[in-house]
Amino acid sequence: MSAARRSRGFTLLELLLVLVIAAAGYALVARVGAGGMSGAELRAAARAVAAGLRDARGTAIARQEPATLTLDLENRRMAVSGGRDRALPRRLDLKLYTAQSEIVDDKHGAIRFYPDGSSTGGRVTLAAGERKLLVDVDWLTGRVSIKEGG
Repeated sequence: MSAARRSRGFTLLELLLVLVIAAAGYALVARVGAGGMSGAELRAAARAVAAGLRDARGTAIARQEPATLTLDLENRRMAVSGGRDRALPRRLDLKLYTAQSEIVDDKHGAIRFYPDGSSTGGRVTLAAGERKLLVDVDWLTGRVSIKEGG
């Protein structure tokens, strides 16, 4: 085989090496773009907040007395009435939209549930970089849902 014929293309090993480098670069850019938090971690945090809200609703119904999920936005912690604190990821940006009566100060607030299952309603916004998830609570039914934010 002549030297000219051997130098006309790339080997399979060279092509695979380029693909591996490109994939590693993409993974690095995607991680930096999300504020150092993966989409899976953001979804897990949103599910944890939703579970806490559902726990507060269930507690209110079972005990036949109001129960709250209290959020500490500064320290990224949440707690259901009478329960222990649960930590949320530190790299997470949290915002709480709730009834005025449930706001303690600019870094602490709650969503209250009543024995009939209803609530004060509200929204917890979880963000990491450009990605946002919204955990909504319907005031009439107390239903908790997770939505993509825009």
